[in-house]
Amino acid sequence: MNVTTRPSVSDAAVLDVARIRAEFPILGQTVRGKPLVYLDSAASAQKPRAVIDAMVGAMETQYANVHRGLHWMSERTTDAYEAARAAVARLINAADAAEVVFVRNSTEAINLVAHSFGRGVLRPGQAVVVSEMEHHSNFVPWQMLRDAHGIELRVAPITEAGELDMAALERLLGDGRVGLVAITHMSNVLGTYTPAERIARLAHAHGARVLFDGSQAVVHRRIDVHAIGADFYAFTGHKLYGPTGIGVLWGRRELLEAMPPFLGGGDMISSVSIERSTWAGVPHKFEAGTPAILEAIGLGAAVGFVEDIGYEAIAAHEASLTDHALARLAAIEGVQVIGRAQDRGGVISFTLDRAHPHDIATLLDRQGIAVRAGHHCAEPLMHRLGVSSTARASFGIYTTHAEIDALATALARVREFFA
Repeated sequence: MNVTTRPSVSDAAVLDVARIRAEFPILGQTVRGKPLVYLDSAASAQKPRAVIDAMVGAMETQYANVHRGLHWMSERTTDAYEAARAAVARLINAADAAEVVFVRNSTEAINLVAHSFGRGVLRPGQAVVVSEMEHHSNFVPWQMLRDAHGIELRVAPITEAGELDMAALERLLGDGRVGLVAITHMSNVLGTYTPAERIARLAHAHGARVLFDGSQAVVHRRIDVHAIGADFYAFTGHKLYGPTGIGVLWGRRELLEAMPPFLGGGDMISSVSIERSTWAGVPHKFEAGTPAILEAIGLGAAVGFVEDIGYEAIAAHEASLTDHALARLAAIEGVQVIGRAQDRGGVISFTLDRAHPHDIATLLDRQGIAVRAGHHCAEPLMHRLGVSSTARASFGIYTTHAEIDALATALARVREFFA
């Protein structure tokens, strides 16, 4: 399925949500005497038994440091760690597992590119383009690069519907000085999918490389880094039903090889002498020190879990949830959904007349419903939208239509409280 094509809602029945929910132990509990309704997956998703068991099993039966040991336990752990890298490569259709760099999260992945590509490849006077709807993790590193390295930072606007303004992006690229376009693949606030293939074609036509922040998109739709024309792709494990502390930077091998290391220390070197050091090959030159071994193994299990379910079923289910939620929220007086993108995923931000988003979240929590409230690490977007914060409901593979109904019912009660 093309990553920019909205799936058919009629296909949602392919996914057996009850069976899937049974794989998530945490979902069976009550909160404040109410059944847990977890609608905060865009911040961090819950973990299936497969991930939990993989990490516990590694600790109980095979744990040792990777790459450096010659004993059986180290070799076995190294095999599991590198198998996780291969699983990630398969997930995003990377040509070579060596193009997959393990980092702590998307933030570190983008900082790695800002430091190593930004300082090691881009030249002062070149520009980086981001958009108004970026998470801070894809905004602040480029501000830091601007201030330290003389790179110009350009910001592509969004339309009133919350979509990337492609005509404005083309104008920003027009002078040929842009070295990198760094754009979210799916907004964590608006749910908007950006047209990745079009962005990449446009950027490449003007001599720029492209980085996509796939923190949200990789959770909901199949990603093919070559089909979309990416040069770098970043995402994090804890949103993809894996553990915290593990993330991924994919980059084209020729780019990674041209970039200097991000951190120095053990495991990223080929040799060290008093006079100088030489670097290991990719990806290891970017993985200094003892890595997140257990977390990588957990991420590998999460990838397998998602692949077993299938992205087509996941995307169709979440499209059905999103359509249902938009319809239910539209029927509640005083609720305003933020963003009207045609191609959107299972993230919905909204406001309610006379109610601060923090109060909305607090009152929903009393009914066992977990949502997010605040600026969602996207203050420039909040300024663009003319709001200080929003409430946000976000969906995962375990979300049900009944939970959407519970949210709508609870929001109606919140409205009555403030009325």
